[in-house]
Amino acid sequence: MNSETVTAYLSLGSNLGERQENLDKALDYLSQRMQLVKVSSVYDTEAVGNSEQPRFFNLICQLSTRLAPEELLMVAKGIERKMGRQPGKVNAPRPIDIDILFYGNEVINTKELVIPHPRLTERAFVLVPLVEIAPKLMHPISDKTVKELLGELKKGLQGILRLENS
Repeated sequence: MNSETVTAYLSLGSNLGERQENLDKALDYLSQRMQLVKVSSVYDTEAVGNSEQPRFFNLICQLSTRLAPEELLMVAKGIERKMGRQPGKVNAPRPIDIDILFYGNEVINTKELVIPHPRLTERAFVLVPLVEIAPKLMHPISDKTVKELLGELKKGLQGILRLENS
């Protein structure tokens, strides 16, 4: 555990069961271990990599945490298991998916953990809600803001619907 708090950004998605309820429950579990600072609107998005599955509800949350990056990953994976996510096939439908996007300004590249998330710059379903809550957030590798990264994105934007009352 760190003695200092660090700002981290997580992506949450659900496309099995009661999607909104799953997101709310995951946020509740996260808030029991760290401080939720901001939560984006919920976005209804197409599944990436397997269009034969249900659409996702996605959101981004900003956290303040004392957990080290590896501990944050363990908490996220523990919540996924607790909520019924089955390990196995990539891009399979799931009740909850939690990815660490950013952890402060750190760049981490280990077998278990890559931060910033390696595909976030290609994913409109991540960048759109991230820009909503932190448009000036800098990507520590590209040295561009997430708003600039979204502006460079050419595909996937048409499949994202912001839900009202989220």
